[in-house]
Amino acid sequence: MNRLLFLSIGFTLFIAASCEPGGPLSCPECPVNQEGRDITGPSEPTAFLLEAEVPDYMPRPILDESNPMTVEGIALGRRLFYDRIMGRDSSFACVDCHQQDKAFTDGRALAVGVGGEESPRSAMSIVNLAFNANGFNWDGSSEQLWEQAIHPVENMLEMDEDWERVLERLRLHNDYPGRFRAAFGINNTDQITREMTVKAIAQFERTIISADSHFDRFFYQNTEFLTEEEQLGADSLFFVENVPVGVLHPGCGHCHNKPSFGDNKFKNNGLDDVARLDDFIDKGRGRVTGSRFDNGKFRTPTLRNIALTAPYMHDGRFNTLEEVLDQYEFGGHGVENEDPNITGFSLNEREKSAMLAFLRSLTDETLLTDERYSNPF
Repeated sequence: MNRLLFLSIGFTLFIAASCEPGGPLSCPECPVNQEGRDITGPSEPTAFLLEAEVPDYMPRPILDESNPMTVEGIALGRRLFYDRIMGRDSSFACVDCHQQDKAFTDGRALAVGVGGEESPRSAMSIVNLAFNANGFNWDGSSEQLWEQAIHPVENMLEMDEDWERVLERLRLHNDYPGRFRAAFGINNTDQITREMTVKAIAQFERTIISADSHFDRFFYQNTEFLTEEEQLGADSLFFVENVPVGVLHPGCGHCHNKPSFGDNKFKNNGLDDVARLDDFIDKGRGRVTGSRFDNGKFRTPTLRNIALTAPYMHDGRFNTLEEVLDQYEFGGHGVENEDPNITGFSLNEREKSAMLAFLRSLTDETLLTDERYSNPF
């Protein structure tokens, strides 16, 4: 009996020690984990003025009053964005689909999650989200940026994790509780919530501003010049507003006008030939609004850094910008809710080359190495 009692006491002590913060076990049922730990350290967040970071020639950022930006919140969000602690078995992070050297896309036609399975849509660039007033995702299904960050964690085709397990890891972590206190003023690990976590990520994402392309340095900063080919693409093809009768030009600027180069509205851009509006395989915006007339409509994204974000469209169906031009040159299919600007046009080889040259001038090389957006680990 003494030997059994000794073994029982020893096993109990091992379990208790293992369940301590930082221990090898983490079971929420254990008594040691039923109450949070007090957190000490700085707890007065420093306000961050995003408006001061955005050049005057860009739109004014749209701020979320429910999620005021702070220096500490952005720093926390940046770490969470890059930390695989957020994914299943701590093996997947936001950065796996949004990589800085690809203008925060992943280079795939369809996003691939922690299990290696493809999502039904391409990973969007998360650049310049601060200027978006029409919801987030390809279909605008999340009204607030922080709300958008909730779903990838739970989605079995993305990070495939339970939020309670994510929060358990964060609460038991050696470093994160202090960072949550610094960002949100909390004083106990139990106060770390899902909403705080995604709001920190959203604060970081909102700071990712792209506004220093070759075109910006020419048009707004007056420090560079466009080449003759780039100028042809801009003046004679891209920014055509009033097309003369009988002349076919793309006039891409109707939907992708400066300075944002995308209107973030939802449109059917003529990709699919369907007999009825109910026949779209991916209903797009229609799935969100419930309106048949919104079926097949997707967000008009920015063309900033477009040369870095292939493959293209919501489903990554086009591998190159040449293929995209060919599609728009062909025009739509006459589906009743197609955007009226999808009319088709004609370009010769010189004009195609000029269009591509202009699109490449929208690449912001500084974005790709800016330490403010890079991996903090």
